[in-house]
Amino acid sequence: MRRTRVLVLSFTLLLALLAACNPLQTATSQPLPNTTVQTETDLPVSEEKPELENFFEGMKGAFVLYDLNGQKTIRFNTQRCAEPFLPASTFKILNALIGLETGVISDENYKIAWDGTNYEIASWNQDQTLATAFQNSVVWYYQELARRVGEERMRHYVELADYGNRDISGKIDTFWLEGGLRISADQQVDFLKRFYQNDLPFSTSSIDIVKKIMILESTDSYTFRGKTGSVQRVPIHTGWFVGYLERDGNVYFFATNIESTDPDGFASGAAAREITENILVEEGLLPPR
Repeated sequence: MRRTRVLVLSFTLLLALLAACNPLQTATSQPLPNTTVQTETDLPVSEEKPELENFFEGMKGAFVLYDLNGQKTIRFNTQRCAEPFLPASTFKILNALIGLETGVISDENYKIAWDGTNYEIASWNQDQTLATAFQNSVVWYYQELARRVGEERMRHYVELADYGNRDISGKIDTFWLEGGLRISADQQVDFLKRFYQNDLPFSTSSIDIVKKIMILESTDSYTFRGKTGSVQRVPIHTGWFVGYLERDGNVYFFATNIESTDPDGFASGAAAREITENILVEEGLLPPR
């Protein structure tokens, strides 16, 4: 019995020595020369692009672009991308969802009558539907919508949707313009991604209606959705443009904000949209404007 154990032990040691000398096993157990072993955490999921400063013409600004399929984020001014600002009219996306979900309005054709107040923007001086008020960024329509929703239901859905800092302090019809609500460019993109994926506390019908009224361009090659926003009621003028682009079986979510401390500065939603479109053209996602 003892002799058998000795033979087994000797045979085991012999196998170990042969394995150590096997050149094939040695080669496959070590990385090949001039190669690197890449793990998932090493993939370039986020990229800072300081060269995009050229599109902002000296303005303070931030830009975020998230590639859904590639799960890659491009940013200009990463620190500012995380900085919260008043959402201004970009809040119309959530305001519309809440109005629909609460039954305050029925669909994109729901009309609210103009009260006769003369506004500088001519397109505001008429009756509006949810769709036309969104397209023309008619502030008074969405203010009336917020009043009809009311503070309790508004707070409930803003918190449920985890929108920005979820703070609706201030007047019910201006908290997104000059009240407590704040949101960053990064948070805008996260909200839009959840909106696109129907991962918000709203019915599919409410989300589909808002997706429809957000369309800015629709071609055989792509669908471009977005919303501008301008804050002109405080010393710092801020412009927003947020949305997403669907093309080639992929979705690209974006958020741009710009800032000017000059009262005559051009930090508006329209300017933010122009900057965004120019960047998307540069990235090869939109055709030349």
